[in-house]
Amino acid sequence: MDIGEMFTDALPWLKKYRDAIIVIKVGGHAMVDSEARNGIIKDIVTLRYMGMKPVIVHGGGPEIDAMMKKLGKTPSFVSGLRVTDDETMDIVRMVLVGKVNTDLVALISRHGGKGIGLKGIDGNLLLAKKKGPERITVEGKDVDVDYGWVGETEKIDPDILFTMLEKGFIPVISPIGYDRDGRALNINADTAAGDIAASLKAVSLLSLTDVDGILMDPNDKASLLSHLNIMDCYDLIKKGVISKGMIPKVLSSITVLNAGIESVRIINGNVKHAVLLELLTEKGIGTQIVKE
Repeated sequence: MDIGEMFTDALPWLKKYRDAIIVIKVGGHAMVDSEARNGIIKDIVTLRYMGMKPVIVHGGGPEIDAMMKKLGKTPSFVSGLRVTDDETMDIVRMVLVGKVNTDLVALISRHGGKGIGLKGIDGNLLLAKKKGPERITVEGKDVDVDYGWVGETEKIDPDILFTMLEKGFIPVISPIGYDRDGRALNINADTAAGDIAASLKAVSLLSLTDVDGILMDPNDKASLLSHLNIMDCYDLIKKGVISKGMIPKVLSSITVLNAGIESVRIINGNVKHAVLLELLTEKGIGTQIVKE
């Protein structure tokens, strides 16, 4: 296919997404690889020049894990959520706000865009509440779990995002919420991205990770499920096909779809031009989740 055909085939999608808000959650090991990270941000800046309004919500799990191990702490997860004590919360804030967010904003600037870094307290963007203790089943046993300073979204005020988008900025959001007493809470990035997409009434949520999408067999890329609905997702969670860190990703997807968002796409950020291929081609490259 020559470049003319490529742009002609992309025309319907360019028309569909013009002026549309698209929330892009970036995370996984794709964000650790500098080449992949650079390509992702370049694609997102390209979307802005094409007339779309991208909003980035980023994670930083691998970077947080690396810093914790460097400081002699062992990361702990339950049901895909990071157990966050006082020291871990300090590390999370240091890595997400002080490093990852700043690096992404710098990359946007490098590629000719205007990025602005935000966290939950900015413009009262993300009001959160502490997630309470839960009794869950782990390996067939019921256990009580206290997640520590893990937060759940209480309210999103998207005004600051609308203002920044109208001024041509690409918002870059760290998923750190704040409660009514001003205490920082660690919110799962997939959950935060879903809540923010719903509040913005985004056309679509793209979740960039380090796997190709949802696979029936995690060791077989050919088992990629390219199209799922909500009932399919619940069934696959029950069967254990969707597990670990993919659970909050899929549950946040369901929240977005129930809020009226058209689709959620889970794609591999390590694939060159993954964002453009998913949005501007008929087939896409990952798993698309729709309501029905």
